[in-house]
Amino acid sequence: MIKIIKDKVGLIENGKSEIVKLWLEDKDVLKVLDTHHINQSFFIKNYAIEILNYYIGVILETKQIGDCPVISKLISYLRGKNITPAELFLLCNGFKKAIIEYFYQIDCSEKDVLGAIESIFDQNFVGVLQKYTQNINDVETMLDKSLNIVDKNIIMSSTDTKGIILYASEAFCNISGYTKKELLGSPHNIVRHPDMPSSIFENMWKTITSGKVWHGEIKNRKKDGDYYWVDATIEPRFDLHNHIVGYDAIRQDITSKKLVVEQQSVLIEQSKSAAMGEMISMIAHQWRQPLQAVSILVQKLSVTKMIEGDITDELLDQVVDDVAKQLDYMSKTIDDFRDFFRPDKAKEPIKVSLLIDKARDFLHYMLKTDSIAFELLSSEDITISTHINEVIQVLINIIKNARDAMITNNTENRKISVKYYLDNKNCVIEIEDNAGGIPDKIKSKIFDPYFSTKTNKNGTGLGLYMCKTIIEQHSQGTISVNNANNGAKFKITLPL
Repeated sequence: MIKIIKDKVGLIENGKSEIVKLWLEDKDVLKVLDTHHINQSFFIKNYAIEILNYYIGVILETKQIGDCPVISKLISYLRGKNITPAELFLLCNGFKKAIIEYFYQIDCSEKDVLGAIESIFDQNFVGVLQKYTQNINDVETMLDKSLNIVDKNIIMSSTDTKGIILYASEAFCNISGYTKKELLGSPHNIVRHPDMPSSIFENMWKTITSGKVWHGEIKNRKKDGDYYWVDATIEPRFDLHNHIVGYDAIRQDITSKKLVVEQQSVLIEQSKSAAMGEMISMIAHQWRQPLQAVSILVQKLSVTKMIEGDITDELLDQVVDDVAKQLDYMSKTIDDFRDFFRPDKAKEPIKVSLLIDKARDFLHYMLKTDSIAFELLSSEDITISTHINEVIQVLINIIKNARDAMITNNTENRKISVKYYLDNKNCVIEIEDNAGGIPDKIKSKIFDPYFSTKTNKNGTGLGLYMCKTIIEQHSQGTISVNNANNGAKFKITLPL
């Protein structure tokens, strides 16, 4: 058959443009191209001419039927455009019709020639169709595998407009403990946990019934009564007329994340209790001296009356005045500590020097009693916006730890230095002591919860953990520690 048309190759060569023109003028071909938004110039440039050259090569026997890279590329392109096998036939048949019509136009319509064209086309189309359907089968196989992976690993469900479950993924069954048979046809609130406020679901239904997407965190109940947390996204499903016909939900298991948050809340409460104990102890220290002074002043009245037999108005006024001063000091101490334990609702601007002064004031009596020199180093003051009481708590904790280390190590010439400065858009506070430093083997653990070197002193192991939580999570800063000179140096970085 090929030999019959071989001597007609020159005619085809000369009529390439006309054949392509006839091909793309075919009404069936035009309909396919228009339906799938395929640009004619693009199609001609990238595929049409090359396919015609391939047919010429088959006629000249320089090409084998099926040996055409451009057809493989065309098949891949058409598959991406969602061309059906029937539409593929129309494209190929249009090409055959264009060659036959061209031969009629040049008065070369011998039966044998046209039969040869039909034969070459039929053989080639069978190969093209096999490739195309094989590609479709491959895609379907890959799609099935992907859907299977999604079904096993993604917590998904679909419901009708009343919330009745129409589809539940295997992952949904696994996490909830229900079988598909138990879930399908059941209302989605089969997994609703009683801890979830009804207002959450009222808001969710209001959102999705209005055609919008809802997103939030939900605590669900398992079949065995246990629970799990999910980060859920629920969106409406529409028909061709834009009417809501149901809802699709995709979820991510966040149970572990929630457990960490709950555990952290427990640690925070424990830390607050420990801090309260520390503060009460400091109040006792702060009050000891004024109480002793009041006691001495009262005794002074008794001794004076015993010796002199009378108390002058001047002495009485002086004692009352001195007692009032001591009581005023004690009252101020209570106010300071009460302010300290008042929770910060929002960040407030404050000068760093004032932050440090407040921390030093809390520890003043302790520093004085233990003969610890306190040095503040800074060239200029800095104003930052932060949770004031929380940062003061961090400073107090670090300074008190330094004091405890000095006492334990019997440090001579005890000294704590605090330095602050600007670094780009951050304020850096450095607290350095001369207590001997932190052993390398425990340096990486000191910010861990429940880790303490004060086993014999009832240490909770929560102080530095809370410092890290306050600085890094509440204040978006950083905290670290290194040994420097003769002691430890804590470095706190806070955004302005």
